[in-house]
Amino acid sequence: MNRRHFAQALGLVLATARVQAQGSHWPQRPVRWILSQPAGSGPDILARYLGEALSKLWGQPVVIDNRPGGQNVIGAQAAARANADGYTFYYATTAAMVTNLFTFKSLPYDPVKDFTPIRLIGRSPFVIAAGANAGIRDLADAIAQARAQPGKLAIATEGPKTFSGILAGAFAANAGISLNAVAYTKAPDAIQDVIGGRVALICLPEAALIAQVRSGQMRALAVSSAQRLATLPNVPALAETMGGFEFTGWNGLFGPAGLPEELSQRINRDLETVLRQPEVVQRLETLGSLAETGMSVAGFEAFMRAERERWAKVVKAIGVQPE
Repeated sequence: MNRRHFAQALGLVLATARVQAQGSHWPQRPVRWILSQPAGSGPDILARYLGEALSKLWGQPVVIDNRPGGQNVIGAQAAARANADGYTFYYATTAAMVTNLFTFKSLPYDPVKDFTPIRLIGRSPFVIAAGANAGIRDLADAIAQARAQPGKLAIATEGPKTFSGILAGAFAANAGISLNAVAYTKAPDAIQDVIGGRVALICLPEAALIAQVRSGQMRALAVSSAQRLATLPNVPALAETMGGFEFTGWNGLFGPAGLPEELSQRINRDLETVLRQPEVVQRLETLGSLAETGMSVAGFEAFMRAERERWAKVVKAIGVQPE
């Protein structure tokens, strides 16, 4: 046993002893959630809302610790190194726990070995939209234009190795078209360029585009969820024309490796209680997230395995190379 494994094993024994000693009195002090996104971002707003709901159950505040940067690496690494004592968790997104595995040649954290899956919280559908003045009426029109001029029709994403970039690539591959993917480091810049007619299409989370769609500045062509969204009932799902196509971002809660199972189960149950409240479901929907209910710890573990297998196939199919 090397030094790192010995330290992890010792940490697990000590953490388990502490949790058992606390028993039903956990938590006895504030609970910290590390995020890889900045304050005011979509995941941050969701985490703060859910943290407030949980604090009412626990009698202790949930403190949000924002660690943005490095394509989620900074926050993930901090969470992976935290003590498994039940007071530090990682509120993670798809990128940190799945897609980074396939877009980085090496990571300073292991998404599989360094974390304990606790609960899938919600799924965040993405939208493919066109600027109101782009002359694109629907998805079929966009595909037809792309086929007429291969590689000319531009689509704004957050980069080829981000969720939106990979989603756009998968859509193009499934449609048999070639798009000109334009990468943006800031979503507002991409939105303004689409509204201004400098780029025809855009692929971003529904929450980022819903205001522009409702105002008429953009026309939503398709959503990436398996079914249509209640917020955009007249916009078809990509799965309606591409059978089985479903790409939704998600957010979930993880503990450091070695978190005692009884605590994982306890937090999973408490999140289930919160996520079944009608007002919480409605609030998450307005924030672009579909609340996920009925998922056990074992179910989340199986979900994570399936996600890694699925994304491995996707990045291979569209030719994403790790860097």
